[in-house]
Amino acid sequence: MPVYRLSDELIFPPADHADPTGLLAVGGDLSPERLLIAYSMGIFPWYEEGLPILWHSPDPRMVLLPSEIKLSRSLRRALKRSPFQLTLDTAFEDVIRACAAVPRPGQDGTWITEEMIEGYCELHELGFAHSAEAWDGDELVGGLYGVSLGTGFFGESMFARRNDASKIPFAMLVVQLERWGFDLVDCQVYTDHLERFGATEWSRDRFLIALEGAVSQPTRRGRWTLDAP
Repeated sequence: MPVYRLSDELIFPPADHADPTGLLAVGGDLSPERLLIAYSMGIFPWYEEGLPILWHSPDPRMVLLPSEIKLSRSLRRALKRSPFQLTLDTAFEDVIRACAAVPRPGQDGTWITEEMIEGYCELHELGFAHSAEAWDGDELVGGLYGVSLGTGFFGESMFARRNDASKIPFAMLVVQLERWGFDLVDCQVYTDHLERFGATEWSRDRFLIALEGAVSQPTRRGRWTLDAP
């Protein structure tokens, strides 16, 4: 499969034209318009500092259905009596910068470039990108961020500075998404952590069919807040 070079025109090749590694295209920009088109087609940016923007659509795709989330007994207890204060959309830029800065096993550096931070912060200002936060007093100790279109949430990254400080806000967010009638959480690629929550690998074709239905629904745009317990 060829890897496509994007022009200034806001178009992408079909997601199923990606090569065996999931790489589909190179170039373009991270404007809100291009990012929203990409996510609606099952495509996302993933690259390192110093490289051109690389666009991916992996096969298989890791997907979590909000109604099928698996929560351990300890995590259920933690959600009821959380050691943290949990919020939505309170510190989006702080969350994405923390995701970029936190060291990760087996990774040298980060794929969350300054260009990417600026692009997703702009999406947040437009009401399409959202964060979930865990606080210990005034200290941000964990969280995650992603993009929302229709009834789909596209998870991007998470971080933790305390035990369970990413698990608890992630579980809280997925439970909230189920209440709002979301159909799927796109987790992109396999990890043991996501599998323990109930995410499974889908073929790209299955994911794209489900995605088409999700993005055809109205988007819950704007700042999110937690429903009252």
